[in-house]
Amino acid sequence: MTASNTPILVGSGLTVQKQPDPAKAKSPVELLAEAAQLALGDTGCSSTAKTVDTVASIRFIADSPEARDFPFGIYLNPAYTVSELLGLTPLKFMLAATGGNSPQMMINELAERIASGRVGTALLVGGEGFASVSRALAQGLDMSHWNDRPAAEAEIIGVEKPGVMPIEHKHGLFFPVNSYPLLENALRAHLGRDMESHMEKVGQLMAPFTSVAAAHPQSWFPTERSAQELIRVTEDNRLVGYPYPKYLNSVIRIDQAAAVVMTSVGKAREMGIDESRWIYLNGCAEANDIWHISERPELHRSPAMKGMAQVALNMAGWTIGDIDYFDLYSCFPVAVEVACREMGIAEDDPRPFTVTGGLPYFGGAGNAYTLMSVATMMDKLRANPGKRGMCTGNGWFLTKHSVGLYSTSPPDGVWAREPVSVLQDKIDAMPKLDLDETPVGFGCIETYTVAHVGGKSPQGILIGRVSDTDKRFVAHMTSHGNQITRLMQEDCIGMTGRLAQDEEGFNVFTPSS
Repeated sequence: MTASNTPILVGSGLTVQKQPDPAKAKSPVELLAEAAQLALGDTGCSSTAKTVDTVASIRFIADSPEARDFPFGIYLNPAYTVSELLGLTPLKFMLAATGGNSPQMMINELAERIASGRVGTALLVGGEGFASVSRALAQGLDMSHWNDRPAAEAEIIGVEKPGVMPIEHKHGLFFPVNSYPLLENALRAHLGRDMESHMEKVGQLMAPFTSVAAAHPQSWFPTERSAQELIRVTEDNRLVGYPYPKYLNSVIRIDQAAAVVMTSVGKAREMGIDESRWIYLNGCAEANDIWHISERPELHRSPAMKGMAQVALNMAGWTIGDIDYFDLYSCFPVAVEVACREMGIAEDDPRPFTVTGGLPYFGGAGNAYTLMSVATMMDKLRANPGKRGMCTGNGWFLTKHSVGLYSTSPPDGVWAREPVSVLQDKIDAMPKLDLDETPVGFGCIETYTVAHVGGKSPQGILIGRVSDTDKRFVAHMTSHGNQITRLMQEDCIGMTGRLAQDEEGFNVFTPSS
C-alpha cells in the first residue's frame, strides 16, 4: 500500500483571456484566482479550499529583475492576494524566484514539504496578464488598481540574481531573443550543418508543436503551421534574432493562468478525493548550469539538463524510453534540441515533445509556463491511466533547470528525492572559461546572432575566443561596411578579426581583410 505521506497532485486549472479591451479585462491576479478556483473544483471535493494551509505563487514578469518599472501589474505577494480574493486562510505564503524553471521547482519543494509533514494541502498558482497590461500601457489607461503590496511577506524559494554579468548585459545578452540564437548557432556549428539545412531541421522539430497548440482549448495561438512557414522570413514572420524569425520565439504578451492543488495520499483519503484524480510525482530534480553564458566551455551543452534528468529517472526507477508524453520547455528551438541531446531523445522520436503546444504557440506565460504544462499533463494522464509523463522547466538562458516525472501509478517505496546539492556541487566544480572583458588584439568567432529591434539598425552580437589567450570575449560586429549583413549571408563561425573598444566602451570586432 502506498505510504500515506506520499505527495500527489489532485487538482488542476487552466484559463485564458482574450479580451481586447484592457478596461474590461480581468487583472493578472484575478486570472490566477480563476485558475485556482478551477483547480480546487477539479479535486471533486467541496471542502478542499478549507484544508489549504499553504498558497504558493510564481513571480509575474512585471516583478522580475529585468522588467521595466511598470506603473501597474506589480503584485509583491500574489499568493496572498489570490487568497484574499478566494477567501482562503492559509498559514503560509511562498513566492518563486524568477525563471521558467520555477513552477516545477515549486512543485518539487512542496512535494518534499508534504512528504515531511510540513505542508498538508498546497495551492500553487501562476500566470500572466501581460497582454492586457501591455495594451493598457499603450492606451495610456490608469490601471493603478492592478497593484498590491501587502504587508504579509512570502517565503522566497530559489535564488534571485541577475542572469548575466555586467559586460554580457552591456552587449545585449540579457535579452532572451539575443541569447538563445547565440546558443542555436553554437549548436549548428557543433553539428557541422550549414544554416539552410539546420533551419530545415528546426522547422521540422517545431511544426508538430503548432499542431498540438491548434487543438488545445487554452492556446494563445491555435494555428497549425508547416515547417516552412515557421522558418521562412516574411512580412508577418520577420527576423527577430538571426536565425530565428518571429514564429520561433516565445510569446510573453499573453493572458493565461494555471493552478494545481497538492496534498498527501493520507490527506486525500481523509478528504474523500477520488483516486482517479490523483497524479503522482514519481521523480523530480533541478540544477543550474554554469551561470554565465560567456563562462561555459561548450555553448551547445547543458550538463545540468543531463544530470537532473538522470537523477529524476533514477528516483522513479524509469528510463527515458519509458516516457509516453513529454513537455520539453520550448521558449526557443535550441532549448528543445539541447534537451533531446542531453536526455538521449532522438529529434525524430515519434513521441510528441509537448502536451500544450509550447511557449511560441500555446503561449509563453513568463515564469509560469511549466505550471500550464503540468496542469495539461495531469489531464492527459488521467485520460490515459498508467502512462508516464515528463515536464521540464528552464530559466534564464539554459541556466536553471527543473524536471518532474508524473503518472497515475504510485512510486515504489518511500517518496524521497536526492538533495539538490548533490548534483549542484558536481556542476559547480566544473571548469569555467576566463572572460576578457576588454579584449584587444585578434579573436575568432564561436557563435553570433543579428538582433533586429524595431526602429533600430540590425546589430551583430558575437561570442568568441581571444587568439593570444584563448579567453572568451563578447562583442558587437563593426557597423562599418556590410559586415552585419554578411553574418546572415555567410557562415561566419570561425571568422577571425581585430578586437578593440569604441568610445562608448563596447567591444567591437572588425573582420580581417
